[in-house]
Amino acid sequence: MVRRSYWISTIERLWDERPTVWLAGVRRAGKTYLCRSLPDVEYLDCELPSCRRTLADPERFLHDMGPRRIVIDEIQRLSNPSELLKIAADHYRGTRIIATGSSTLGASRRFRDTLTGRKLDLRLTPMTVLDQQQFGDRGMDHRFLHGGLPPFYLAAAPPESAFQEWLDSYWARDIQELFRVERRWSFLRFTEMLLAASGGVFEATRFAGPCEVSRTTIANYLRVLEDTFVVEVVRPYSTRRTSEIVAAPKVYGFDTGFVGLLKGWRELREEDRGALWEHYVLNEYLATAQRRDLRYWRDKRGHEVDFVLERRGGPPVAVECKWRADGFEGRNLRAFRTRYPGGDNFVVTSDTAASYLRNARGVDVRFVSLPDLIRRLVDRP
Repeated sequence: MVRRSYWISTIERLWDERPTVWLAGVRRAGKTYLCRSLPDVEYLDCELPSCRRTLADPERFLHDMGPRRIVIDEIQRLSNPSELLKIAADHYRGTRIIATGSSTLGASRRFRDTLTGRKLDLRLTPMTVLDQQQFGDRGMDHRFLHGGLPPFYLAAAPPESAFQEWLDSYWARDIQELFRVERRWSFLRFTEMLLAASGGVFEATRFAGPCEVSRTTIANYLRVLEDTFVVEVVRPYSTRRTSEIVAAPKVYGFDTGFVGLLKGWRELREEDRGALWEHYVLNEYLATAQRRDLRYWRDKRGHEVDFVLERRGGPPVAVECKWRADGFEGRNLRAFRTRYPGGDNFVVTSDTAASYLRNARGVDVRFVSLPDLIRRLVDRP
């Protein structure tokens, strides 16, 4: 069994702070595998009718169980899952629970209480840099084309049929059970189109016609995809300047394997690697920071910075993602810093071993590896 050490240590740390951890993430990201690898836990699978009967009386179950570490997998299958978690947090202080699901806790109609102050959230993303090493590093092209869901990553060839099976399961087991979404064809058509356009600026009207639904419905579909972590919505950074994009977000697919498949990429060119590298960087930040606070910047003249991170009381940090260091030229960063002077500028590349400074078009830029970038962004206040 592969020990996903980062995630295990994170769960242990969160349990020290709150009695309940809500572990969310897309289907087949490895939530069950991770929970089963935790030491000294009692595992319950709510897909089993016998398990649901056991949990039908939460107070009796918790009393009989005693002060244990309990995994409740697929908890959204219970009729009132938040009741169990609330009783455990309020009345059984020695109990530690990790509950899993495929969406944010308050996103679906099944949850009648968001458990504010009683639980901490942990989002299990597709495989991180450390996960990749622990599962056996097979190179970046393999990671890009197979994606970061462990069973797909470990497959000998990109499992195209499994991608379609995943979409069918996602609709049947996540969307139909948790959300009020109709028109299967329209929703899945939108999902596929959005993944194929991953990394681009989102305009709802572009999808409404091909999906045969209204613009409002498209906006609702996007919210559901974001709540279930199938897409990451990165909103623009702006101080409401008339020369900047202030409303239209960029939308990224959750996994490079799905994105590459739906873009029709079977073999990767350098420009394809550059696009998927941007997704990979975003995934690493989301896994480590556990925050959705990255922005992007774009002006109406076409200058764009991949990611912007606001700093309280200081200038924003700018991050450019380049597959190779020699692919960076600096025009976009200079345009950004003309409007927002000061602040760190990072270029994260796949071929930078040790960080170094370079002046590009009058702007000081630090080139960093991905682990170095994450340390600098996440470990700082």
